[in-house]
Amino acid sequence: MSDNIDTTDTEVSLINLAYARSGDKGDHANIGVIARKPEYLPYIRDSLTPKRVAKYFFHVVKGEVERWDVPGIDALNFLLRNSLGGGGMASLNIDPQGKAYAQQLLDIMIPVPYKIAEETKK
Repeated sequence: MSDNIDTTDTEVSLINLAYARSGDKGDHANIGVIARKPEYLPYIRDSLTPKRVAKYFFHVVKGEVERWDVPGIDALNFLLRNSLGGGGMASLNIDPQGKAYAQQLLDIMIPVPYKIAEETKK
């Protein structure tokens, strides 16, 4: 856990903290994660490491996962290399363009303080 954020007390689904959108770039998928509030981004960033996202998508990712900050919009962008079975027309996957990857990622649990967990229930 980063030193610059509060100690965490509980967990909430990413969907409580962020919006997400995904799509394809050839055989690679990208997932954009946008914090619902700027103060949620440190918790999201701290928890959603490339290693954790790669582990979460182990069933489809054959390459590495990279992450970039998207300044100004409180967002992160992930690139899941070689995750679409060839991509587009070449893929036999149920989701050859990775359109459902964002929805899958929104189920991941993110550690947060109770105060934020309660705030997201409103």
